[in-house]
Amino acid sequence: MSLRRLCLILGGVLAVVAAASLLVGDVPIIDLFKRDPALAHMLIVELRLPRLVLAAAAGGALGLCGAALQGLLRNPLASPDILGTSAGAALGAVVAAYFLGLSGTLAMAGGGIAGALIALVLLLALAGRGASSATLILAGVAISALGGAMMNLALALAPSPFAFYDIMFWLLGSFADRNLGHLSVGLPAMLAGSLLVLSAARGLDALALGEDVAATLGHDVRAMHWRIVGGSAIAVGGAVAVAGIIGFVGLIVPHLVRPLVRNRPGPALLPSAIAGAALLVAADIVTRFPLNGKTLPIGVVTALLGAPFFLWLILSRRGVPS
Repeated sequence: MSLRRLCLILGGVLAVVAAASLLVGDVPIIDLFKRDPALAHMLIVELRLPRLVLAAAAGGALGLCGAALQGLLRNPLASPDILGTSAGAALGAVVAAYFLGLSGTLAMAGGGIAGALIALVLLLALAGRGASSATLILAGVAISALGGAMMNLALALAPSPFAFYDIMFWLLGSFADRNLGHLSVGLPAMLAGSLLVLSAARGLDALALGEDVAATLGHDVRAMHWRIVGGSAIAVGGAVAVAGIIGFVGLIVPHLVRPLVRNRPGPALLPSAIAGAALLVAADIVTRFPLNGKTLPIGVVTALLGAPFFLWLILSRRGVPS
């Protein structure tokens, strides 16, 4: 399948789920338009449209960064949440909010980006660029555990006694009650980081043949590493700051897309972004239907989808029939 055709198909899927996202919810939009068009317009523009755009941008950023990190490290198990990027971003946002007193969305986004960047740099330092799957996963688990422990410590020592309860639902991931203010902060960071990652797409195919080959073909390997690492930190940090920790999107989506582009890491980037956006928008729709009267966090929905896939992936790599 050609790259253009694949992107068109995935774009069509995204358009369908995006339309459903605007229409589906507690209040039937069509009925509301008949009764009060002004209120229906306000509901769409100020609540559902920002929620839709944030979900699509976050899903696109996570899918894109997962595909780029897998190509950069030449490891199919790499993803922002497994490698500790999401945990680092969450820690940075918590420190900015509860210790530096910068509780605005912009400050939390800055803290999230800084935390994600530190986590990725630490990962590269611990595991190395050509690390095996076992080394990479161990390093990522260690960074995630350290980030989680430090985040819990920060919440326990926070000046506000309600800090833990205030932040817990956010850490589980949610797009509920997001508005234009969140959109104005989170969207630029996710777009800037994603564009920086996309700028390294051509070099990823050459990098798959080895760093020496990529350098011989005229690619600046060091600059490519930092574009992907820095771009992933900015995009994931912005996503975590406005939506919380959302796992498995960066792991699942590249594995679904890569066989459709003949396992080439460069061409997999853009389709992974579109597929990630469609997946997270669809998951956000699921969260709007309460279970036992309670709304599921979107991080729980993606984990329920991703954990079995991750287990299958591990078993298949061990040669055990899935």
